[in-house]
Amino acid sequence: DGAIRIGDLINFAKENNMPAVALTDHGVMYGDMELYTTAKENGVKPILGCEFYVHNGDIEERDKMNNPCYHLVLLVKDKKGYANLIKLVSTAWCKGKYVHPRINFELLKEHHEGLVCLSACLGGEVLQNLLKGDREKAVAVAKQYKDLFGEDYYLELQDHGLDEQKKTNPELIEIAKELGIEMVITNDSHYLRREDADMHDTLLCMQTNSDKDDPNRFHFPNNEFYVKTAEQLRDSFKWMDSELFDRCIDNTVAIAEKCHLMLELGKS
Repeated sequence: DGAIRIGDLINFAKENNMPAVALTDHGVMYGDMELYTTAKENGVKPILGCEFYVHNGDIEERDKMNNPCYHLVLLVKDKKGYANLIKLVSTAWCKGKYVHPRINFELLKEHHEGLVCLSACLGGEVLQNLLKGDREKAVAVAKQYKDLFGEDYYLELQDHGLDEQKKTNPELIEIAKELGIEMVITNDSHYLRREDADMHDTLLCMQTNSDKDDPNRFHFPNNEFYVKTAEQLRDSFKWMDSELFDRCIDNTVAIAEKCHLMLELGKS
């Protein structure tokens, strides 16, 4: 359900003085090489990544009653991280595929080196537990990832004007302060600009073979799922303390500076 062309994304980054751009498709790395080469050619730092589906048990089990598939974002810091990302994606498809390509925490423990970890959107395990009213479990999950990734683990704040986010963002901030975890402000971006929302909605209809006037079809709740500038994010987070907002935005740059993957292309 992503409708952003990589060339357009890189041009957008250049036009808005963004020094780096990341790609985190769900469960795959299909666009990574195009992003890497196109960004490099245009003086933008490419950050390779993936948004994984994390299972809470054995990835080879097939249980319809227990298949939560929590979201989790991993970004590549270096060659070791790139190798680990490839390993995780491959294992997810070859061993963990059930509805979605899945990994679990045990795999992450084996292959976390060289990766930055973000807690993800409302589909992430921390937020899913907060939405269920289980703050204790949410804290335990955040601590588990903090213990594994250390300073490379960030709690992710998003605000698309959704009631669920209005409820959980203050709780996320409390947990971050409680556990000493840095936060990062992001926006779930499925199309490039706000005016692309209708085009993206049409794409969803094609993908799901649905009529656009069907009220029960899969659709996004509003037109806020685009690539936002810092100024647009500030408007979305105007409820937030400005000093804390600036720190969260600064962390996007800090993460980009951690990521310095250099690939020698064209060599076996």
